[in-house]
Amino acid sequence: MDRLTEVVLPGVVEPEGLLVQERPIPSPGPGQALVQVVATGVSFAELQMRKGRYYDQPAFPFVPGYDLVGVVTAAADPALVGQRVAALTKIGGWTTHAIIDTTDLVAVPDEVDATYAEAVVTNGITAWQMLHRKARVRAGQTILVHGANGGVGSLLAQLALIAGVRVIGTASSQHHEELRALGITPVDYRTEDVPARVRELAPGGVDAVFDNVGGQNLDDAWALLRRGGSVVSYGVASAVDGNGSAMLGVLKVLGRMWWWNTVPNGRRAYFYNLWAGRTFTRGRFTARLRKDLGAVFDLLASGQLSPRIAATLPLSQIADAMKLAETRTAVGKIVLIP
Repeated sequence: MDRLTEVVLPGVVEPEGLLVQERPIPSPGPGQALVQVVATGVSFAELQMRKGRYYDQPAFPFVPGYDLVGVVTAAADPALVGQRVAALTKIGGWTTHAIIDTTDLVAVPDEVDATYAEAVVTNGITAWQMLHRKARVRAGQTILVHGANGGVGSLLAQLALIAGVRVIGTASSQHHEELRALGITPVDYRTEDVPARVRELAPGGVDAVFDNVGGQNLDDAWALLRRGGSVVSYGVASAVDGNGSAMLGVLKVLGRMWWWNTVPNGRRAYFYNLWAGRTFTRGRFTARLRKDLGAVFDLLASGQLSPRIAATLPLSQIADAMKLAETRTAVGKIVLIP
């Protein structure tokens, strides 16, 4: 086959407006590899991109797809051919074949199923770095994870438990039994006063809060921290819904965190950006990515980490996949099989 199939986002369109098209398969240049994609997925970023609301998305039209897992079929370095790899792409993953810089490839263990590997590329690296590089949690500490049943939240909670950390997690009541089975103390954000309940569970405050909502959630998170604690924001879902500026919501969060951090009170606030440092310190960024994602893959291979798969759909059914993702009822990763 000398042609690839890809999904193109032509502009601000409904899911049915996404285009599935073909073009010739390109050849890798120096320092590049051609990867036959085995699995890619739908993330929150693509939901924002479809509405033109992702803060640094490229001009339309473009091929979305935040990450992928596949097999190298051609490369300037022949030793790479046949290797199973994963890559963070930000865009370009919704395709059957992708050209990737070899420095951006991360080896996938043979014993790890591609579908589960895909489920932990973006979500797993995000969870690992927030937990270990930002909050720097330690065994015996207590953390609060908002959306503990979500794609990032569930992995973050599991990684924390593996590290010997006590986890309080917010979720609707239908997910509480599953969270308890994992060892997470659930709090119902719909029916309970979350700050009050967390104070009951952790009277001295929590050591870290992980939030992707923003707004009042973030203010409450800061107030719940004990001295030495950290709040880590990794999204502003409250600013994405509606018609206002999504970037304005991010700027408000950054401004609030800057103000908090200027006051000496023994607490810290961080806004996590997965791509921070890639432009100016590319070598350091990729080395850290390989190390951290490699650690996540090792936990996956050993059975200690269990990502949730909400659905597995062919790439040609991208409209159905997007609709499912936008209901926000899917629990786990929606994986696309090219």
